[in-house]
Amino acid sequence: MVAPHQIITAHFPHLTEKQITEFAKLNGIYEKLNQMVNLISRKDFENFYTHHVLHSLALAKCFDFPAANKVIDIGTGGGFPGIPLAIMFPEVQFFLVDSIGKKIRAVQEVADILNLQNVTALNSRTEALNIKCDIAVARAVAPMLSLWNWMEGHWLQKPQFYLLKGGDLAEEMNELLTEKRGVKFQQFQISDYFDFPFFETKKAIKVTGN
Repeated sequence: MVAPHQIITAHFPHLTEKQITEFAKLNGIYEKLNQMVNLISRKDFENFYTHHVLHSLALAKCFDFPAANKVIDIGTGGGFPGIPLAIMFPEVQFFLVDSIGKKIRAVQEVADILNLQNVTALNSRTEALNIKCDIAVARAVAPMLSLWNWMEGHWLQKPQFYLLKGGDLAEEMNELLTEKRGVKFQQFQISDYFDFPFFETKKAIKVTGN
């Protein structure tokens, strides 16, 4: 019988044994926490590795996460995409942020169980934080303009967002361009990397500014 986490190792064949073990443990950790805090829809839990872990790791297929960079996960919810990315990039520092206390406490517990030294879980709104980062990631949290505004003053360098989005994004992109001239977009179809029906309308978007 194929172990559920092997969907990850099939798409990322160069993982270390430590990373494979961490990804394998995620299902059991989340299954237990999900009984106390609704981190993932219970109806969707059977798709945990495809819809949540693999979806998060689409950003690893499309974009670079240089060592020593600081990355903020805006509205991390149950820890996606931040937790899978933190496993994938142990030399990158991740700040997982959410305004809902019970969710961020659960995310901290995931990080503690796995001993992820590169994860900091913060119960806050992004705009209220006193940190600066190189990259911001988010998964279907808010429109691009809102994300951009929340990150004002929180950049170490130029704005750089890696976003997981779905559907028609033309209106959302135009809204940001109207307000913030000079913004640039790169768009990737996740179905080009992962051959599952779930990803047919899913996109990874890079948004950069001057």
